[in-house]
Amino acid sequence: MKANTHPTYFDDAKIICSCGNSFTAGATVAEIHVELCNKCHPFYTGQQKFVDTASRIDKFRKKLEVAKSKPQKSKKEVTRDDSDNGPQTLREMLQALRK
Repeated sequence: MKANTHPTYFDDAKIICSCGNSFTAGATVAEIHVELCNKCHPFYTGQQKFVDTASRIDKFRKKLEVAKSKPQKSKKEVTRDDSDNGPQTLREMLQALRK
């Protein structure tokens, strides 16, 4: 068996939440920083909370504002001119033969 293959295990690793709560648990790292814990998680508190470390919500809201400020493009109605030399339907070809 190889020696020194396992990482060191800390029985009293400190876990620190962004809300300020801290507790100890066993881990391979001496100190762990987390964003949510049982004191601030929406499931346990019943309050809605957005955890947005990469500011994705702000980016989405900015894109939404830009999209609302731009004028909407209207769908152009498709009209067919008689001068159009494009492909004809079978009905148009038969009517042309009868004339």
